Amino acid sequence: MLPEFIKQHKLPEEFGLTVKEHYKPLADRIVSLFNKKSNAYFVGINGCQGSGKSTLTDFIAEYLRAQYQLNVVVMSLDDFYLSSTKRIQLAHEIHPLLATRGVPGTHDITCLNHVLTQLSEHRTGFSIPKFDKAIDDPFPQSQWTTVEEPVDIILLEGWCWGVTSQTEEQLQTPINNLELQYDVEGKWRSYVNQQLKKTYEPLYKKMDFWLALQAPSFDCVYQWRLEQEQKLRHKNIGLPHSKVMSPAEVLNFTQYFQRLTVQGSNTLSNSADAVFHLDNARHIIDPP
Repeated sequence: MLPEFIKQHKLPEEFGLTVKEHYKPLADRIVSLFNKKSNAYFVGINGCQGSGKSTLTDFIAEYLRAQYQLNVVVMSLDDFYLSSTKRIQLAHEIHPLLATRGVPGTHDITCLNHVLTQLSEHRTGFSIPKFDKAIDDPFPQSQWTTVEEPVDIILLEGWCWGVTSQTEEQLQTPINNLELQYDVEGKWRSYVNQQLKKTYEPLYKKMDFWLALQAPSFDCVYQWRLEQEQKLRHKNIGLPHSKVMSPAEVLNFTQYFQRLTVQGSNTLSNSADAVFHLDNARHIIDPP
C-alpha cells in the first residue's frame, strides 16, 4: 500500500523511511493498546498548521485497515468549524476577531461531543461533518461522512486539540501585532481561553492516546501554512467566490493561532504519550 499512498499524496520517496522508522511503530503500538480494550479507541493528535497531521493520520488509517482489518475513522477538529454566519454572529455579540475561524470558540463543540459519544458507543447511521475551507463554510450534509459500521479506532487531529488553557497572568501581554492592535483589552483572548477551559478540555478525557507533532518554532508555521493554502488554491482553480488566502492573508491568519500554538509547544511534550520532534523541513528528528 505504501507506493500507492506516496503516489496518491504526491510525497517524496524518502517518506518510506519515515513510515518504517516512525509511523508503522506508532500504528503497531496503537493496535497493541487497542487490543486491551473492548471499546472504541480514541487517538488525539496535535500539531501546528502544516505540520503533517493529515498525512500522518491518513497513512495510519490506511495501514491499520490493510494490516489489521480494523474499521478506522479519521476526524479533524477543522471539520467542526462553525458556519461563517454563526461566526459573524459571535463577532457582533462578543468580539470582531471571532469572525475568523480557528481558535477555540469557533467550533461546534456540542456536535463534536455528540459524535464522540456515538463513536464510543459503537453506534452507526450518523454523519460526521466536513468543512470546506475554500468557501469557509461546512459542506452540505449530503457530503458528510456516514458511519455505517461500528468503529474500532478513531484518529482525531487538530491544531489546538489537546492544548490546555492559560492563566490570567499569561493572557495579560499581547503575543503579536494582531492582539496588540485588535484585542487591546484582551477580551478576545480571554473568551478563547474560557472556551478552551470549559468546553474543549473536558473532551480531552475521551482520548486514550495522545501524539504531539512538535515544530522547532512558531516561525515555521507561516511557511507550512502557506504551502497548504497553495495546494488548496490549486485544487480549486476557477472556484467562484473563493476564500483561498493570499500570502499576506496567510501571514495575518497565522497570528490568530500563535498564542495557543506556543502554549501547546511548551506543554504537550510533557504530557503526550508520544512526541515526534520536527525540523524545519518536517522531518522527524531525535529530541534535543
